[in-house]
Amino acid sequence: MNESARGAPGPRSPRNHLTSPRTKAMLRVQQHVLTSVRATLTARGFLELAVPLVGPVTDPGVRGAKQADVDYYGATYKIMTSAILYKQAALLASDKIFSIAPNLRLEPPETAATGRHLVEFHQIDVEIADADRAEAMELAQSLVREAVTVVMREASAELELLGRDTGAFAELLAQPFGHMSHAEAVAGLQKLGVAQNATAEIAWEGERVLSGKATRPFFITGYPKGSRGFYDRESRSEPGVLRNFDLIASEGYGELASGAEREYEAGRIITRMRETGENPAKYGWYLDLVRESIRPSAGFGIGLERLVRYITGAAEVWQVCAFPKLPGQVA
Repeated sequence: MNESARGAPGPRSPRNHLTSPRTKAMLRVQQHVLTSVRATLTARGFLELAVPLVGPVTDPGVRGAKQADVDYYGATYKIMTSAILYKQAALLASDKIFSIAPNLRLEPPETAATGRHLVEFHQIDVEIADADRAEAMELAQSLVREAVTVVMREASAELELLGRDTGAFAELLAQPFGHMSHAEAVAGLQKLGVAQNATAEIAWEGERVLSGKATRPFFITGYPKGSRGFYDRESRSEPGVLRNFDLIASEGYGELASGAEREYEAGRIITRMRETGENPAKYGWYLDLVRESIRPSAGFGIGLERLVRYITGAAEVWQVCAFPKLPGQVA
């Protein structure tokens, strides 16, 4: 990705943005990605679910972003930052579910300069009952590969207009995605002179550096317990290490997806809530379900706009949106 290609974040004119041949090409690519994802998951027996837009609680583990509130008949409800809790609950209705829905996160204004953050975005959410991390990672890889394959076949004219070098996908299509542990990622960054806390998330700068050195997407697994939400399952054989993963794109595009095996036992979930500073009393409906038993599961969420940005080679994630909302900008 050419970092110098970035301009001022956000479209200056809605009309010019919507009528731009580049925007039209981006949106056609997005349509092919959505069609591919739905076809792949439906063929594997997944049920598409319409998840809630608001609820009494939402995902608390949103990496520096704030939640937005709405007055719901006198009660304070949250606009969804992620459907994670509802995905777990939905496995009572079907063994394999997915949704494609809008999420809203009030990101810090400075994240607008990263080229990959939006306030309002769409997430491809997937959850599989009785699955483990390896199964979730295999499916995430398959979804990305198939989307790239479909776009290259069905939207070659759009990719040509956008100037996307499809040779960049050669390794993605020919080889399994790469893999490193969180500890290996930290060690690699420190060796390169990039500061990284061994007990924290991979910082955005570190993620960009690792992504920029990669020639195909890769997974980072086993984040430390304190770095993620209470729903990511802690390893029983490696206490303090989570059974989770991020999928990182190549060429400097950064994170495409996050996923994990899920905690499903009430005692462990409540303990993890308290460890992460969450009040279990806020999660009454969810904990009621957990106490009555929910399914062990694994799943992930793929950022639709980030995936389309990667496939099209867009300099900024807002360029792939018809109506982008960027951090810190009211428009």
